Amino acid sequence: MNESEQLDDLAKAIYTVNRHAKTAPDPKHLYYIKKATINELLKKKLAKKVGLHFSKHPKYSNQHSTLLVQVANYYFHIPPTKDDFKELQHLGELDESYRNPQTKMSLSQAKKIIYSYLNWKSSQKTKKVSKRSSAYYTPSSLGKMNWAKKHIIIDGYTLYTIASCANFTKYITLHEDAYNYCMF
Repeated sequence: MNESEQLDDLAKAIYTVNRHAKTAPDPKHLYYIKKATINELLKKKLAKKVGLHFSKHPKYSNQHSTLLVQVANYYFHIPPTKDDFKELQHLGELDESYRNPQTKMSLSQAKKIIYSYLNWKSSQKTKKVSKRSSAYYTPSSLGKMNWAKKHIIIDGYTLYTIASCANFTKYITLHEDAYNYCMF
């Protein structure tokens, strides 16, 4: 694979990571590898800083700018440095009419290409964030307990065990359409 094809594959991988990051529940790692890859390409002069754009989604109602970078035939935005404000032209509002070429690449394939380019070591991978449970949430025990599978007949009624605990057993009687609960 020649260098231009490799750069094009890397641009497609960045595009795929960026597209997934926009809808991911926790996009920090995806945005981090996008930015790291683009910065590495800028260092090697394989990407070009085009200019600054006003952000489409200002933080806390404060307008800020993003750096527009070209990688092969793709354009991406990353946070600018202070030097970028001094050296680059401000292009104003984002041009919504321009779109990157559509690419079909899986996120896992895109990550593989980027990790390979960055020489990413497994120890650098971010750890999964443990889910925090709410203080108001009580998990259900349905399907987790070992329920007794027996029934008994008392006074002509068939009683099916539906719950067994240390201090009591709850029975349900099945008689016509009525469900009668009784504790023993």
